[in-house]
Amino acid sequence: MSYAEFYRGRRVMITGGLGFIGSNLAHRLAELGADVLLVDSLIPDYGGNLHNIAGIEDRVHVNIADVRQASTMNYLVQGREVIFNLAGQVSHIDSMRDPHTDLEINCRSQLTLLEACRHHNPAAKVVYASTRQIYGKPDALPVTERHLVRPTDVNGINKAAGEYYHLVYNNVFGVRGCALRLTNIYGPRQLLRHNRQGFIGWFIRLALEDREIQVFGDGSQVRDFVYVDDASEAFLLAGASDAVNGEVFNVGGDEHFAHSEVVDLLVRAAGTGRYRFVEWPAEKKVIDIGSFYADSTLFKARTGWTPRVGLAEGLRRTLDYYRTRMEHYV
Repeated sequence: MSYAEFYRGRRVMITGGLGFIGSNLAHRLAELGADVLLVDSLIPDYGGNLHNIAGIEDRVHVNIADVRQASTMNYLVQGREVIFNLAGQVSHIDSMRDPHTDLEINCRSQLTLLEACRHHNPAAKVVYASTRQIYGKPDALPVTERHLVRPTDVNGINKAAGEYYHLVYNNVFGVRGCALRLTNIYGPRQLLRHNRQGFIGWFIRLALEDREIQVFGDGSQVRDFVYVDDASEAFLLAGASDAVNGEVFNVGGDEHFAHSEVVDLLVRAAGTGRYRFVEWPAEKKVIDIGSFYADSTLFKARTGWTPRVGLAEGLRRTLDYYRTRMEHYV
């Protein structure tokens, strides 16, 4: 059975469903004919945006709720066959400024959801959105899943804990689950309002507004990137397969680029904007992990996933999306 057939009529829930990756996943699931429930708190500055479901409003159900609320989650998980768990606080800087809120959202909320599944829907399959940030500074590149988990910030610690909760509930309570360690996801429907949730969305905004992009350091740091449609595909494959249960997987790009190459590609694709290199801000430098790119061989072997959209094409698509919709994102 292809995953397209798997999701037709399937009762799916996405936490963080009005956010960046969640809403792109919702669009794909709507195309596949799934019964989609989107759960999002719409906390300001976290990325949830009702415009993200423009065009599919009549094909999805939306519940504005906080995943930390146990009574709500106990009800919402019932009957949902696949749960894509994307709700979270993703800003590394915010996690250092306000660690208790990060703990609440990235740890307590994960337990709340998993306890809801354990007691009210133990047959659910849960796919958790983890992050490459949990590795910390790489010992060697590319980074495989065997690398030590050694976060450099509070967000990475709490995301790692959330990941392990899912594995324990799989192994002990039989709530099938896995975790995808995502690298730099970019594309349409990403938050552009501020620069605390990853640099590439912010750079895209600056380029489109014909402003200066400030690149920290000398631009030699290397990253891999995954276009959001490819990330959505990874979630769909994981949700449809029991071959990934109880494990963690890197989901990274096949290519890696220095920051200087990224901004050069972006400015040329946009036809506007400019960039210069500046000193690292102290609060960012102290938690920076240096160059990073992931080895996704394990996930590819287990699911057949492969990223299809290269960085140049992905940037072009992303710029095209925001050119006509910028007012909904700034």
